[in-house]
This record gives sequence, structure tokens and C-alpha cells, in this order.
Amino acid sequence: MPHVIKTPYTVDVYDLMHRPGEMRERVLDITVPEDFGNAMIGVKAGSPLHVNLRLESLHDGILVSAEVDGTAAGECGRCLIDIQQPVQVEFQELFAYSSDEAFEYEVHEDTIDLEPVIRDAVVLSLPFQPVCQEDCLGLCPQCGVRLLDNPGHKHEEAIDPRWAALGKLAGFEGLTDTTPDVPTTPNV
Repeated sequence: MPHVIKTPYTVDVYDLMHRPGEMRERVLDITVPEDFGNAMIGVKAGSPLHVNLRLESLHDGILVSAEVDGTAAGECGRCLIDIQQPVQVEFQELFAYSSDEAFEYEVHEDTIDLEPVIRDAVVLSLPFQPVCQEDCLGLCPQCGVRLLDNPGHKHEEAIDPRWAALGKLAGFEGLTDTTPDVPTTPNV
């Protein structure tokens, strides 16, 4: 039987094993050892997670009910500023005494490892495209200015270079041709 490596997510359950009807409540304050999340937002290494646990002994294993609170950090998907977002998730999983295909998680040597369950619950609760606020306007496509900081931001209308030569003929000042002159050959 492999030896269990203790992590901040490991909880001892020896006092609950094979004692149906017994229940314990525990609190875990975890300093996250490594980042988890998606490309835009996640819980960073060194961030705290607060976990309220309720452990109930059943005939098949230990039923774990938990509330996880923390903070995710990342950047807005529209304007790219740094943002922080609260993370609050709940889950309930059964950690079985014996390995069986019906159960995804198991009790190992009188302990349960909550890392995969907490990681899955937190990552699935994070938005795929986080925003700093719901009505974020993003960045100006021409110059990259954040539009929420400059609500009246505008540029002069760009002149289509295909029409610039016609502008010269019509005598419009603002229309100039940016293409180099190409000598033409007379028709013979």
C-alpha cells in the first residue's frame, strides 16, 4: 500500500472511519502551493483559501460537504487591466473506503485528499472571459486606449486610400494619396 504524502489539503478521518452516523466539522485555512485556474484568471500560489468542512461517516465511506472561500486574480478579457474576483464554491463528495468504479475518490490510510475536489470546484466556478465590470467597453482598436477611462474618445475618420486620388481631383484638402506615383506608359 503506498504511503500518503501529507499536503495542506489532506484531512485525517481515522476518528470517523467505519462509524456510521458520526459527524465532525473542521476548518482548513490553506495557503495555495501552486496556481490553478484558466489562462485569464485563477487562484495564485500563496493565496489563502478558507474551507469549512463537514465530514459525515457513512457505511460506504466519508461524505464531505465543504464551502470554499478565496480570491482569484487575473485580467479583464476586454480591457486587460488587473482584476480580483471573490471565489465562493460549495461541493459534496463521497470518499469511499474501497476502490470501486462507482466512486471517484477514496479514503487512503485514514486520510482524504481534498486537492482534486477543491481544484475542480474552484476552476469550474471561474469565468472563461472575466471582465472588470459587465459594461466594460474594452480598448480602442486603433490606439489601445481603455474606453472606460476616455468615454468621448474618437479618431478622425480614416480615408480609404482607394478614394484619395478622386479627392485630389475634386480639390478636397483632407484627401491625400499615400501611394507612390507610378509612371504610366502611353497606349500605342
